[in-house]
Amino acid sequence: MLKTDKHFPLKPVLFSLAGLLLILLFDQALKYWVKTDFSPGEIRPLFGDWLVLEYIENQGMAFGTTFGSSKYSKLALSVFRILAISGMIWYYFKRVRQGVQWDFHLAAVFVVAGALGNLIDSMFYDFLFPYDPCMPFNILEGSGKLADCGIFGELETKHYGFLYGNVVDMFKFHGYWPDWVPGIGGSDVFPAIWNLADGSITLGVILIFIRQKTFFPKG
Repeated sequence: MLKTDKHFPLKPVLFSLAGLLLILLFDQALKYWVKTDFSPGEIRPLFGDWLVLEYIENQGMAFGTTFGSSKYSKLALSVFRILAISGMIWYYFKRVRQGVQWDFHLAAVFVVAGALGNLIDSMFYDFLFPYDPCMPFNILEGSGKLADCGIFGELETKHYGFLYGNVVDMFKFHGYWPDWVPGIGGSDVFPAIWNLADGSITLGVILIFIRQKTFFPKG
């Protein structure tokens, strides 16, 4: 059975909070820079040709995964993120009171900071930055919401407002499978474009997978 520590470990929690805020700061600063200094679709080299910055926005989940075209699909995704983050924070404090090792704090920080980073985009970016319903990132067939896009006529665009904002992505690997690999030869090793928040979540999940027996002991 897990034993509860009578003394709440304030110091590691404060360090975790500082780490979370640091990740959020870098994530949001990078997104702000990309949104204000890049043109849509612009590519700039980061580390040679194998890692570049490419400005895109996605309307769905991590790594550009879509989540339907209806108004309620996006809303459901944003509400799910809020509930998931709230649940993770609740579980974090529950486990901290029981006593955990330093890497549990680290994994929690990575996952929660990443989830919050993308949630902030959805919550506020439609208000913080100029909104163009005709931008390619905002086009969403099947949404039922029409916008006059000049010579392109009326186009269906995403819904606008609190919890409906796009997530800004920018990192892309340029690596290709060898031609001799059956079925995937010559294709991208990892075609998705992602952001710092996605990377943070991924690191946290990897750490949880590696340390799951320690993080979630039986009995």
